[in-house]
Amino acid sequence: MSDYQVLEMGGLDEWREHYGGFRPDSSRDGRRVVDHDITMQYIGMTANAYEPGEEAGYWHRHARIEELYVFLAGRGQMALDDDIVDVGPGTVVRVGQDVWRTWRAVPDSPEQLRWLCIRAGGTELPHLPDDGERGPERPSPWS
Repeated sequence: MSDYQVLEMGGLDEWREHYGGFRPDSSRDGRRVVDHDITMQYIGMTANAYEPGEEAGYWHRHARIEELYVFLAGRGQMALDDDIVDVGPGTVVRVGQDVWRTWRAVPDSPEQLRWLCIRAGGTELPHLPDDGERGPERPSPWS
């Protein structure tokens, strides 16, 4: 048996229907903790959707975890320590350890602010994934 799982999260316009969080007191509409739905060993991910004008309502930082925010739709802002960064489709924000962060969908966003937050910790990744192996002798499954 191969070691993989498939999760259908629905289209971006369905993400607001998710309800989740890491603890009951941090659960909310528009959040799905994907690594609670499928087994993930070294990375974690949430899928998020905020209505225009909605904000996180808290600041947080991590001592060991690095986060990557990949914005897919809508317009918003992230506060990172003392800076404010505008975000929208195609914006990718890496946030290192000990950086305070919070975010919001701006009130005049034309649609929900939707993004993935990818979390990783532990050991540093190599510049090249040198543990990879190609299989040139395997025939294409599409032929």
